[in-house]
Amino acid sequence: MSESKKTREACCSKLKLFLASLAFVYFAKAFCGAYMKSSITQIERRFDIPSSLIGVIDGSFEMGNLLVVAFVSYFGAKLHRPRLIGIGCLIMATGSFLIALPHFFQGLYKYETSVSHIADVNSTESTLPCLSNHSMIEADETPDVEAITACEKATGSSMWIYVFLGNMLRGIGETPIMPLGVSYLDDFSREENTPFYLACIHTVGILGPMFGFMLGSFLAKIYVDIGSVDLDSITITHKDSRWVGAWWLGFIVTGMVILLSSIPFWFLPKSLPKQGQEQRQSKSRELVTVAEQENFLPEETQDHEEKERSVSFQELAKDFLPSLRRLFKNSIFSLMILTYLVSVNGFIGMITFKPKFMEQIYGQSPSKAIFLIGALNLPAVALGIISGGFVLKRFKLGIVGAARVSILASLGAFCLLSIQGFIRCDNAEVAGLTVSYQGSPQVSYNPQTLLSQCNMGCSCSKKHWDPVCADNGMTYASPCLAGCQTSTSTGRDMVFHKCMCTEETMTPAINMSAVLGQCPRKSDCESKFKIYMSLSVVGSFISACGGTPGYIVLLRSIQPDLKSLALGMQTLIVRTLGGIPPPIYFGALIDRTCLKWGSKQCGGRGACRLYDADAFRIRFMGLITGLYFLANMLWGGVYLKIVKRQKKLALRSQARENVLEGNGVGNGHANINIAKNQEDTDKESTI
Repeated sequence: MSESKKTREACCSKLKLFLASLAFVYFAKAFCGAYMKSSITQIERRFDIPSSLIGVIDGSFEMGNLLVVAFVSYFGAKLHRPRLIGIGCLIMATGSFLIALPHFFQGLYKYETSVSHIADVNSTESTLPCLSNHSMIEADETPDVEAITACEKATGSSMWIYVFLGNMLRGIGETPIMPLGVSYLDDFSREENTPFYLACIHTVGILGPMFGFMLGSFLAKIYVDIGSVDLDSITITHKDSRWVGAWWLGFIVTGMVILLSSIPFWFLPKSLPKQGQEQRQSKSRELVTVAEQENFLPEETQDHEEKERSVSFQELAKDFLPSLRRLFKNSIFSLMILTYLVSVNGFIGMITFKPKFMEQIYGQSPSKAIFLIGALNLPAVALGIISGGFVLKRFKLGIVGAARVSILASLGAFCLLSIQGFIRCDNAEVAGLTVSYQGSPQVSYNPQTLLSQCNMGCSCSKKHWDPVCADNGMTYASPCLAGCQTSTSTGRDMVFHKCMCTEETMTPAINMSAVLGQCPRKSDCESKFKIYMSLSVVGSFISACGGTPGYIVLLRSIQPDLKSLALGMQTLIVRTLGGIPPPIYFGALIDRTCLKWGSKQCGGRGACRLYDADAFRIRFMGLITGLYFLANMLWGGVYLKIVKRQKKLALRSQARENVLEGNGVGNGHANINIAKNQEDTDKESTI
C-alpha cells in the first residue's frame, strides 16, 4: 500500500513538474514574441522599410507554424510529447539568435540629417545651407553610383531577410508547445482541474509579454550602436522618429531564456497515470514499464514493438484525412474556428501597430508607448485570464455557461473599443504638412507644400527630415525649410537663429530661433491620452475574461481522440489566416496615411516619419472595430448552436430513460443500456 501511495505521489509530482515547465515555456515564448512586437518600429527604422514590409516580417512567424503544425499536432500526439516540446524550444532559440545576426554584419546606423556637417566645434556661430546650398542640392539630386553602393551597404537593404528567416524559425519551434502541451496536461489531469491549470499557465505566460515589452521599452532608449559611437555626437533623442534603439540585444536575451526553458522537458516521461486514478500495479509490471521507457528490453521484444510501431504509424497516416473530415463536420468547432479567426485578425493588427498608434496620435515616444502596454495592458490581461478561469471553477459552469461568459466579455470589449476610436488629438503642427506656413490647418500629401516664400531662395531639399521646433510652437521639416541662417553650439544642443519662416505665422515668434526635434503636442492631448489608456486597460481586462471560457468551449465540443488534432488545426488556421495577413494589410493601410517619407542615402523611399493622425486613427480603429463586431455576431451563432445541441441531447436522454422505465428491464440490463446510451450521447455531443 505504501509503494502504491509513493507511485501516485511520484506521478502527481511529475504532472506538477510538467505544469511548471509548460508555464515557464509559455513565459519564454511570450517573452520573445512580445519583444518582437515591441521592436517592430525599431526594425522598421533600422532597415528603412515601410510598414507593409514589416508586416510581412512579423507574419513570418505564422508562416513557420504553417509548415509543420498539422503534422506535429497529429503525429506528435502519438510520440514523446515532452521531448518534442524541448526540440521546439531549441529551434526557437536558434531563430532568436539569427534575428540578432544582421546587427553584426551591418555598418553603423546613419540617420538622415542636414545639420551634422554644419557645426564647427572651433567656431561659435556657423552658416547654414539656407545661405549657400545651391551646389549641395545639385549634388544631392545627381545620381552617384558610389553613393548608391555606400547606401546599400550602410543600410543593409537585404539584411531584413535574416530577421524574416529567424522569425520563421521561431514559428516552427513554437509549434509543438500549445497543442502537445495542452493535450498532455488535459489527458493526465482531472477534468475539473483542467480549466484552473490552463488559467495558471496562461497567467504565468502573460508575464512573458510584460517582461518583453519592458525590455523593449528599456532598449528603445539605448542607441543601436552603443559602444561603437560617441553618443555626444548624436543629434537625435529616443523621441525622434529617426532614432533606432538596441533592438538586437533583446533577441540575444530572449534566446537565452528560451534555451533555458527547454531543459526540463528532456527528463519527463512519455505518459502518466490519470491524476487521482487509483492504480495498483505489480512490481513486475512496473519494471516492464521502466524497461520499455529506457529501451532495456530484450532484442526480440524490441523488434516486435518496432514492427507494431511501423504498422501503427502507417495506420495513423491513412486515418489522417478521415479524422479531418470528422473534425470539420463538427459545426460548433468549425464556427468557433471562424470566430477565433476574425477576432485574432483584429487583435494581431492592433497589438502590432499599437505603439505606433500611440506615438502618432497622442505624441508619445516609442519607449513610453511600449512601457505603458507592458505595465498596464498586459497585467489587466493576466488578471482577466485568471478571473475567467476562477469563474468557471467557482460556479462549475458547463459549456453553455462558458459560452455566455465569453460572449459577455466580447461584447463589453467591443463597446469600449468603439469609444476609443472617438478620442483624438489634433495633428502635430508641421509647416507644409499638417498646417500652412501661416499656421492654418492644412493636411497635404504633396511635397511641394513644404516650400514657401520664406524659404524659396534657400533651395532646400524636400527629401530631408530633420525637424526643428521654433519658438512659435510650430515644427519645420528641416532648419533650411524653416529659413534658418545661422546656428550655435553642437550636437543635441544646437540652436538655430534668424529663422525667417517664423515671421509668416499669424502669431509671429518674438525670438526667431529654433531647436532640434519636434514641438510637443498641445496640453489637452495628454489628458485625452489618459482617457484612452484607461479605456484600453479596462477593455483588455474584460476581453481576457472570456479567454479561458472560450478555450473550454472549444475543448468540450470535440471528441477526445481528436483533441490534439483539433488544437493543431485551430493553431494552423488561426495563425495562418489570422496571423500572417493582418500585419500586412494593416501596414499597407497605415502607409497610405503617411505625410512625410524618410529618404535613404541612395535616394530611395525609407520609413515613414510623419502620419496624418486623423486618417491613421479612423482607418486603424475603424478596421479593428469592424472585425470585432463581426466576431461578436459569430459568437452569437456559436451560442445558438450550443444551446440547440444541449436541448437535443437532454430530450434524447429523457426519452431513453422513459423507455427503460416503461419496459421494466432488470437492473443489470438497464445499467448496460444506460452506459451505452451515455457513450452514444458523449459521441453526439461533439457533432
